[in-house]
Amino acid sequence: MNRTGIEAALNDLLFNRGITLEEAADRHFTPGYRQRTDGEWADRAEFLDHISHLRGIVADGTVEVHEELYDGDKYADRHTCHITKTDGTTVTVEVYVFADLAPDGRFSRIEETTLMLKGSDADRNIGSAR
Repeated sequence: MNRTGIEAALNDLLFNRGITLEEAADRHFTPGYRQRTDGEWADRAEFLDHISHLRGIVADGTVEVHEELYDGDKYADRHTCHITKTDGTTVTVEVYVFADLAPDGRFSRIEETTLMLKGSDADRNIGSAR
């Protein structure tokens, strides 16, 4: 099994313009993928709508993984996203993730909590996968 991780997933989703959003999602997320961010659930279609919006406002950035743990089909991490938007403003968000991995190593479910370190309330979900 070739397991994904949040750094590879977010890099493909937000920063790798050499692949389509659907290709990026298929690499890292199952067809039945669900996500809860700060208490709000999204299915895969809602998730991809959000990422599509982010692709339009994110110019560049990095994902800094502080801790990452794999235990069988369970995944957890703490990471910080450092984002530069197309308008030149910057956003920094720390994210805490707990996830389930499918047998093929892709994410099938993520539950995460975000902590805005720099940016406006409107930028709250920019560093998360939702």
